[in-house]
Amino acid sequence: MPALAEFLSTKTPRPAPRGCDLPACPVCADSMIAAEASAYLTENVISYLWTCDTCGFGFVTKHALKRFACN
Repeated sequence: MPALAEFLSTKTPRPAPRGCDLPACPVCADSMIAAEASAYLTENVISYLWTCDTCGFGFVTKHALKRFACN
């Protein structure tokens, strides 16, 4: 009689990359996958235009980029 063994990982699964950084629509709470447009406002600030595919609500987010210094 063959023996079967099951090994369970002790690691917790990680969410998909950027999965937690994506916004949800403030009107209908649907998740948003990609921004409709983006624009550089200054050297280290990017603006994103989001439009909900479900209800059509649109909004803008702004993100500041961090500079990395090389040693």
